[in-house]
Amino acid sequence: MSEPVQTPQTKFAPRIFSGIQPSGGLTLGNYLGALKRFVQKQDEGIETIYCLVDMHAITVWQDPEKLRQQTREGAAAFIAAGIDPARSILFNQSQVSAHAELAWIFNCVARLGWMNRMTQFKDKAGKNAEAASLGLYAYPALMAADIMAYHATMVPVGEDQKQHLELTRDIAIKFNNDFGVDFFPVVEPLIEGAATRVMSLRDGTKKMSKSDPSDQSRINLTDTADMIAAKIRKAKTDPEPLPETVEGLKDRPDARNLVNIYAGLSDLTVDQVVAEFAGAQFGTFKPALADLAVAKLTPITTEMNRLMQDPAEIDRILGAGAERADTIAHPILEQVYDITGMIRSRRRG
Repeated sequence: MSEPVQTPQTKFAPRIFSGIQPSGGLTLGNYLGALKRFVQKQDEGIETIYCLVDMHAITVWQDPEKLRQQTREGAAAFIAAGIDPARSILFNQSQVSAHAELAWIFNCVARLGWMNRMTQFKDKAGKNAEAASLGLYAYPALMAADIMAYHATMVPVGEDQKQHLELTRDIAIKFNNDFGVDFFPVVEPLIEGAATRVMSLRDGTKKMSKSDPSDQSRINLTDTADMIAAKIRKAKTDPEPLPETVEGLKDRPDARNLVNIYAGLSDLTVDQVVAEFAGAQFGTFKPALADLAVAKLTPITTEMNRLMQDPAEIDRILGAGAERADTIAHPILEQVYDITGMIRSRRRG
C-alpha cells in the first residue's frame, strides 16, 4: 500500500453553507425554515455561503426558461429577506464547476448501500423508481460536494434533510480514512427555531410544499397582503380554544402549526405564544396571525418584485458571487485531486 498523501494540518474555520432549489415559488416554509435563519447566521458574523442549487433542480425535468426565472426569483428572495451579497456569498450552483467535479469523486466514495437507505429518493421517485433519473438517485453525493467544496463546518437544514447531512458526514469520514488524511471537516447540522418545519395550512400533518396542488395549502412569498390574510382565515383548525400549555397542543397538528408559524414570525417561543393566547378561540388568534404575517412578509414581497424588474442585475450579483465561491472551492478541489492521485499538469489559478 502506498504512503498516504501528506497534507498540511488543516484547521477548519467556522463556515456555513446552505442552498435552496430554484424549482418553484418559495413559500413561508422556505422563509421560516431557511431564509430567516440564513440572515441570522450572516448577522452573527460567521462566513456564510448561500446557493441556488440549479443542478439539483434538474434531477427532475425542468423547463429551461422557467428554471432561469425561478433561479432569479430565488436570488431575489434571498436578498429581499436580508441576505447582503457583500457580506454573504450568493450564487447559483452551476456557475462553480467544483460542485460537479467533487460530486464525481464522492460518487466513488459513497456506497450503494448508503444511497439505498435515502428515504427522500423513495419519496420523490414513487412507485416507478426505475424511471427516475440517475441524478435523483445520486443527489445526496452532489449535496455532500456542495458542502465539502467549501470545507463548510455547519449547515442550516430542515428535519427532512438531516439524513442527507448524515451521509455527508459519512462520506467525509470515509474519504479521510481511505486516504489517511484529515482533509474534510465533519459538518454539523443546525436545526433550530420554532418553525423549522412549517406544515400545510390544509393538513397540519404534511409539510408546506410548493408542489402541493392546492395553493390554499401554502403562503407564497409572492402572495399579496389580501391573499396572505385570506389563506390564514381559511387555514384548517379544530373547534377547541388554544390551550394554556404547550402540552395541550400534542394531538392538535393544525393548531400546533399555526402557533409555530406565529412563534417563527414573531421571534417568540411556542411557550410564549401559548401563554399570550391561552384560552383564545381561533376567531381571535387567526386575525392576529394574519396581521403579523402580512407585516413580516409584505416588505419581502415588495422588494422581490422590485429586484425582479432588473434580471441583469440579479445575474451580475450571482456571477460575482460565483467568482468568490470559486476562489474558495477551486484550491480545495485541486487538493482533492492531488490526494486521490490525479495528474493535474494544467492547473488554473
